[in-house]
Amino acid sequence: MMHPAADIRTLLQPGKRVHLAGIGGVSMCALAEVLQGMGLVVQGSDMTESDTVRHLRSLGIQVAIGHSAENLKNCDAVIRTAAIHDSNPEIAGAIARGIPVYERAQAWGGIMRGYRNALCVSGTHGKTTTTSMATHIFMAAQKDPTVMIGGTLPLLHAGYRVGQGDTIILESCEYCNSFLNFFPTVAVILNVHADHLDFFKDLADIEHSFHAFADLVPQSGTVLANGEDENTMAALKGKEDVLTFGLHHGDFHAENLTWDHGFPSFDVVWNDEPKAHITLQVPGEHNVKNAIAAAAAALVLGIPGWAIQQGLQDFRGAGRRFEFKGKAKGADIYDDYAHHPGELKALLGMASNLGYQRVICAFQPHTYTRTKALFDDFVRELQLPDITVLAEIYAARETNDIGISSKDLAARIPGARYCATLPEVTAALRELARPGDLILTVGAGDIYTAGEALVGEA
Repeated sequence: MMHPAADIRTLLQPGKRVHLAGIGGVSMCALAEVLQGMGLVVQGSDMTESDTVRHLRSLGIQVAIGHSAENLKNCDAVIRTAAIHDSNPEIAGAIARGIPVYERAQAWGGIMRGYRNALCVSGTHGKTTTTSMATHIFMAAQKDPTVMIGGTLPLLHAGYRVGQGDTIILESCEYCNSFLNFFPTVAVILNVHADHLDFFKDLADIEHSFHAFADLVPQSGTVLANGEDENTMAALKGKEDVLTFGLHHGDFHAENLTWDHGFPSFDVVWNDEPKAHITLQVPGEHNVKNAIAAAAAALVLGIPGWAIQQGLQDFRGAGRRFEFKGKAKGADIYDDYAHHPGELKALLGMASNLGYQRVICAFQPHTYTRTKALFDDFVRELQLPDITVLAEIYAARETNDIGISSKDLAARIPGARYCATLPEVTAALRELARPGDLILTVGAGDIYTAGEALVGEA
């Protein structure tokens, strides 16, 4: 992909016209609104009509359906999603005309330089939840932040908001080194695990990327890292002035942790001094860690303890993060985005402590490369539920050149059921469901539709 030499900040000026290729995506839609709010003339294109496209048109943003070089008109720059390649007619047309083309992450990087505080939340997992928690805290403190989250947050009725305050909060993804285009003043690193091995060579390559991310923080800023995660500490080896957080240890940690039916209460402690007493409405030890990270980021940015308490008290979870979908045949149906073995371990460990008679997990692996690279880890974690149902692998951006199937996982997991289609998953869950069960649909693809279909029958 082409990276123009011109600094994108020279184009982020009032009156400049930018074309967003793939404007209907959640991050691109947010980008369009932020750029319009900065005084730029925004236009774009997408492959299909959608509620998002209609929303953008209601704001006066012109959106063409389908990609064509003619859509560019007299724009000064093009911004694209990672899914749009140089062969796309709009990108090829821009290159032919000498119009600079930027990646979405480059645009967000340029935008965040206009904010006093840029809070960037990274990590192999937990990013969406922690970014959402931080958003709740800053909203409670009435800081009017600009926000970009990789999922839907009920508080915002969207995955983003355009604020007028001096803080921008962004979920920051390591895939394709996207977050290396950012300019964080506070960088949170939740954990570092082997993932996205279709891009990274190995764990050491991933650790190198996170170290480079931490290096983006200026001396006046703060790196907040999970001191209890071995890989995170390895990634930051040799880096000075890192503040750590953890469940039991670190500059920020929990004390007086108690549990009520899987839901935690605890004090957030900084420099041996309690700063906020937290009662979470989301269960699990992993969410205690996420909350400590969000609270730590808020504290270093001067947010008072009462706003941290209020924001986290009001947080009920982000979309597709242990999201209650309804009931069927007396069973509770929840959906979760977990698609890495580490996420599965956290989710299923938490679920086992909620007091249900059985935990039934319908899991849809996400991408062939991830399934192959982490196969043994998936086998181990998917033995935790009482019953595991396996949907076929969700291809996402890949083709199955490996010749791998969820059937291979099922063969290694005692009692597991393999389903070739999502309607078969729904049928299997219908057959299994009974009062006292917790049924989880799990994965980053479209597995949630199997649970929704079951709830829809009730």
